[in-house]
Parts: sequence; structure tokens; C-alpha cells
Amino acid sequence: MSPRANRRRRDDVPLALGRLGGGTTTETYAGQRWAVRRLTGASSDRTYLCPGCEQGIPPGTPHVVAWPDEGVGGVGDRRHWHTSCWGARERRHPPGAIR
Repeated sequence: MSPRANRRRRDDVPLALGRLGGGTTTETYAGQRWAVRRLTGASSDRTYLCPGCEQGIPPGTPHVVAWPDEGVGGVGDRRHWHTSCWGARERRHPPGAIR
């Protein structure tokens, strides 16, 4: 019997930076450095939850993927953001925060 293909990846698996290719930049958020990649959405085949607005990012939608730059964490450290939410990341409070 072959292994299931739909199992979630382990969070401690390092990101394969060689697969990312060009286009990865370093930006700051909440006093930390983040590796950031802007995606066209062409390779997106699932809905992601944006941490900026807590709304879904439908498949095929251009968006931003960001992960902590220090130590280049695992796959589980990546966060998919709407492009506009990432742009406003320092001006908005997280959902549920007391303003």
C-alpha cells in the first residue's frame, strides 16, 4: 500500500530555498525580518487564511507568502497574506485586538 499523498508536512522540515528561485525579498514586520515572496496565484490550488484580515485567499489569487527570515523556519512558519493586507501590516491591529 502506498503512503497517502494528502498528509500535512511536518513543521520542522526546513524550507527548500533552492526551489523558491528569484523574487524573494527581505522585509520587516513587528520588529523582525521576514523573507517575502509575491505569487501570481497561478500555482495556487487551495484556499489560504490571511493572518491580516482572517479572510480566505481563493485559489488563483495573487498574494504574498512570508516567513521569519532568521533561522529560516520550517514549512509551517509560512503565512499567506492578501497583497493589500501585507502592505498594511504595520498600520492595522490583528483581528480581536483591543484598539
